[in-house]
Amino acid sequence: MAGKADPYADIEFDEINEVTGLEVDEVKCLKNCFDLFDSKKQQFLSADDLDEILRAMGFRPSPEELLDILKEIDEDGSGEIEFGEFCQLCAKFLVEDPDIETMKRELKDAFRLYDKAGEGFITMDTLRELISELLAPLSAEELDGIIEELDEDGSGTMDFDEFCEMMMSAPEK
Repeated sequence: MAGKADPYADIEFDEINEVTGLEVDEVKCLKNCFDLFDSKKQQFLSADDLDEILRAMGFRPSPEELLDILKEIDEDGSGEIEFGEFCQLCAKFLVEDPDIETMKRELKDAFRLYDKAGEGFITMDTLRELISELLAPLSAEELDGIIEELDEDGSGTMDFDEFCEMMMSAPEK
């Protein structure tokens, strides 16, 4: 094998790891994928290649969404996706989310910020302030509708379990 060049020789593994959190073996795997899509051996992928990759992963982006994704990852504005940029895109799908216990701990800390009196619940007034701040601008009717939806049991308060459910549920589209 003395005559075969190292296909990974020009990869800055430490730099990619720092930016993406990907491990060396994951970066090597992505290099193999990148090379498969870079059939013309240009050392970059086009927007069409990106569309094909996303579709292969089960995503169906509109032309506008594809353009947004390209703008987000095309750091140098070349309109071409180099290997480092490809790794950043893939890292969004590969780097694992925190485990459920870590999330609950972080949510508990966030809950305590709003449960100022330490009573084990957040009042709807506090929640109303928080939601109107986060989702501004909202009309009074929209805010009332959100509060009504969140306060399912009509107690006028939100306990930790309800808070977790609200924070961990996927937003409705």
